[in-house]
Amino acid sequence: MQAPSVGGVRLPKGSGETIRLPRGASLTDFAEKINANPASLVQVLFHLGEMVTATQSVSDDVLELLGTEMNYKVQVVSPEEEDRELLDSFDITFGENAGGEEALQARPPVVTVMGHVDHGKTRLLDTIRKTTVHEGEAGGITQHIGAYQVAVDVEGNERLITFIDTPGHEAFTAMRARGASSTDIAVIVVAADDGVMPQTVEAINHAQAAELPIVVAVNKIDKEGANPQKVRQQLTEYGLVAEEYGGETMFVDISARQNININGLLEAVVLTADASLDLRANPEMEAQGVAIEAHLDRGRGPVATVLVQRGTLRVGDSIVAGDAYGRVRRMVDEFNDDVIEANPSRPVQVIGFTSVPGAGDTFLVVEEDRTARQIAERRAARMRNAANAQRRKRISLEDLDSALKETSQLNLIIKGDNSGTVEALEDALTKIEVGDEVELRVIDRGVGGITKANVDLAIASDAIILGFNVRAEGKVTEQANREGIDVRYYSVIYQAIEEIEQALKGMLKPVYEEVELGRAEIREVFKSSKVGTIAGCMVLSGEIRRNAKARLIRDGSVIHESLPVSSLRRFKDDAVEVREGFECGLTLGSYGDLKVDDIIETYELREKPRD
Repeated sequence: MQAPSVGGVRLPKGSGETIRLPRGASLTDFAEKINANPASLVQVLFHLGEMVTATQSVSDDVLELLGTEMNYKVQVVSPEEEDRELLDSFDITFGENAGGEEALQARPPVVTVMGHVDHGKTRLLDTIRKTTVHEGEAGGITQHIGAYQVAVDVEGNERLITFIDTPGHEAFTAMRARGASSTDIAVIVVAADDGVMPQTVEAINHAQAAELPIVVAVNKIDKEGANPQKVRQQLTEYGLVAEEYGGETMFVDISARQNININGLLEAVVLTADASLDLRANPEMEAQGVAIEAHLDRGRGPVATVLVQRGTLRVGDSIVAGDAYGRVRRMVDEFNDDVIEANPSRPVQVIGFTSVPGAGDTFLVVEEDRTARQIAERRAARMRNAANAQRRKRISLEDLDSALKETSQLNLIIKGDNSGTVEALEDALTKIEVGDEVELRVIDRGVGGITKANVDLAIASDAIILGFNVRAEGKVTEQANREGIDVRYYSVIYQAIEEIEQALKGMLKPVYEEVELGRAEIREVFKSSKVGTIAGCMVLSGEIRRNAKARLIRDGSVIHESLPVSSLRRFKDDAVEVREGFECGLTLGSYGDLKVDDIIETYELREKPRD
């Protein structure tokens, strides 16, 4: 078959075969698959209205467009499938219990507590584990994900339950969804005095989508106006029918504040797990699981809270989670006590990663540090390519003119104290609807304090830096102030979202800054029946403008503010402005208390741009 010609470029013609490419692949990757010259593919895309370099990550649409033109069927491999292929290349099987049925042993249930904001989720977890996380939270809203294991006595046997604490604001949808995906049972907390609210429904949808058994905790039964029966009736609309109504969902009336019937809730969780689930895992295999949360600790370095799903995690293991790797140097539980081994369903904090894993990343133990590093590096390259392809906006030749016109764009750099918060904040910000006139781009994100590299990037890209529970220190702050970089600090996530949304939608009131124009000293004072009191002045600095605002300073103290320079003259001629070193006569409206040696300082208010 003769090679086709596209715009004069000769290319091998496919016969409809399928080409598998990773997300974010380049034209060089495509060319290797079909044994073609990458430069020729660049030319083909140029004639199709796409301007792409040979090594640039391109979007799925562009890959499919090129494949169609050359009679190839392009299949973009999903990140999960690509990761599975990567692990297969290292002879690692993830997600399966080795050793067969006989090697499986019972494990504790993993529980996520969900519900509407301020319905008592954190208070409930505090009561269960006898801690006071709630008091330290900004705005009374959980800002981080944590995991805790508690013991409960059921029919004379001590049973363990692992709780995952997910944040309660609607901005954390992605985090709650991720929590549901690594959970066995969902506890939906509903306030008896408030009833079913929008986030309650959202939490139920997450749990039902993940096919999780649900236990409903009807909280605040001690409050006036509490109506537990109304909650039961409302939830029947969402397929949650109480056992006393003939359904299968266990409802437990509790008061987290008064510690009423908490054990009853824990028993309900264990009974639901026994009735609905076969919770078993092989503790003898190499550990696998999920990183629930991760942050950068000043003294300990990267710290990840991981949940072991199968196998046993031990100190000294080589571990890889997402694009982070390392060796387990130390493990601690929720009480900061050292742990040597972590069995299935056990949450622990792992210290020893070389970088901060992403919240929700899967982790696995491998035989050697070198293998962990290779897996992490390949994952990092894959994620980088996929991110570049996603960030790139498609620009056709027809759109080139409009694309080159100046557009309003707000660039953001997000730094937070842990990866889950950063991910949730980015997710919430990118979902803000502001129309086509304004574009929001998160150009960088990370865990830890604001660094010089962040400020340098902000200078290069005219970005605003958002710091969530982190600060810029010392010379970094000085550099940001010197270069005029806007660094904003937040401790409650919805404040950041509201402020950015208002800025994008132009709802923020203009911020004005005072700009000094000039200073003049009164040398003589004249009285005129026609125009009032006239000040004969010498301009000391800057310039004096007619109609500018002025303040009168006497002996270093401000005597009067916001006086208008209503008339301005040089000798007998009217003047618009008089510069430094010249004499002038002026009046300050009808104000007449002027004395020799007073200083007149003129200024104007200019609107301060926010971006």
